[in-house]
Amino acid sequence: MSGAVFAGRFAGKVLVVTGAAQGIGRSVALRAAAEGGRVLLVDRADFVAEVAAEAAGSAGEASAFTADLETYAGAEAAMAHAVERFGGIDILINNVGGAIRMRPFAAFEPEQIDAEIRRSLMPTLYCCRAVLPHLSARGGGTIVNVSSNATRGIHRVPYSAAKGGINAITQSLAMELADQNIRVVATAPGGTEAPPRRVPRNAEGDTDAERAWMAEVVAQVKQSAFLHRYGTIDEQVAPILFLASDEAGYITGSILPVAGGDLG
Repeated sequence: MSGAVFAGRFAGKVLVVTGAAQGIGRSVALRAAAEGGRVLLVDRADFVAEVAAEAAGSAGEASAFTADLETYAGAEAAMAHAVERFGGIDILINNVGGAIRMRPFAAFEPEQIDAEIRRSLMPTLYCCRAVLPHLSARGGGTIVNVSSNATRGIHRVPYSAAKGGINAITQSLAMELADQNIRVVATAPGGTEAPPRRVPRNAEGDTDAERAWMAEVVAQVKQSAFLHRYGTIDEQVAPILFLASDEAGYITGSILPVAGGDLG
């Protein structure tokens, strides 16, 4: 973990962070624990337990839970485990998602479209539903959805549709839950530099054509960003945790672009 740490910012708070085994989710969870949070790291990769172990000695506490959040049963089980382990939930950070394939829309097969929606929309939709009774039991709380600025971009239309759905969830649910003292917000990351994935985004491997289409996506992302570069993981983690914190108490229904000027 790197980046600034704000001591005690999440003291007394229970956070559930999904997609916490690697990438942005991993860093969000570790920093939240360093800032005093009691954090449940959820992922379907069993090495999420290794990440939780990295938090040993933090100001807070971390525990791991494996679940397939592409199912409602998995989402429900994760939230129930957080309540059993920590006594309740104050903050949910929905981080599961990521494009599986990069290709022109005409090249997507129907089952590939379905897979993109399952990965990048359904875990957030299911987790938002599963957490609601637990936030209500606390008298309120916060949901932070990690969306994307890729609602505009090439070679990933199904992924774009999924992230557009997350934006809609954020805005509609924020309106619906405001009188229950539950805030719902999102960040919209742009291209982000990250260490190599331990679990590849496309288990089947990319074809030569897909590698070429990916290169075109990278070029488009850097060209569209005013800063003409990818962001760092720390540059994504900071706004996520700000929105999750009490400092953002008057912000709800907002989708914050974190993409070097590209609004998507």
